[in-house]
Amino acid sequence: MTIDEGILIRRAKGGDTEAFGVLVSAHQQFVYNLILRTLGDPHEAEDLSQEAFVRAWLALPNFRQQSQFRTWLYRIATNLCYNRLPRLRRDMAAVGDEEVMDVAGDESNDPTTRAEAQERQAFLHRQIEALPESYRLLIALRYQQELSYEEIASVVSLPVGTVKTGLFRAKARLRAALKELTEEPA
Repeated sequence: MTIDEGILIRRAKGGDTEAFGVLVSAHQQFVYNLILRTLGDPHEAEDLSQEAFVRAWLALPNFRQQSQFRTWLYRIATNLCYNRLPRLRRDMAAVGDEEVMDVAGDESNDPTTRAEAQERQAFLHRQIEALPESYRLLIALRYQQELSYEEIASVVSLPVGTVKTGLFRAKARLRAALKELTEEPA
């Protein structure tokens, strides 16, 4: 949390709607994207984003600042997603423990390589959208919101090992899809 954000939170807790408006502006795109990635419906994402901020405003007096504001806000948004998709909570709880491997991307200045990378990235985005909601949520929190495993665990109320396993499994599915994309037809 930045010093400015801490000041804004204190002012908002005191009823300053302008300070809360600045917090909303700073986080609204991230909250919307998180919900959109999880639910896959832009209209639902817009509605739940608004609801998340209304709930955050109402609950702000109870925010003890023991965690980052964004983690607390993402938890509110995630709970709203859980309420819309009851099976999401079951799917998240069903994820077991395994080790995590990171997928490394290729970077190059060659135009052909860059074009292939852009095509691969577009394909990957489509594959992410096809993942189960629980995996999409984890992928969004880790790679779009850039939360740590511990922050994700706090947001989704799961052990860190379960978060790592879910990310491992989601990335394994994405790797398999990429492998199919890059294999030459016989």
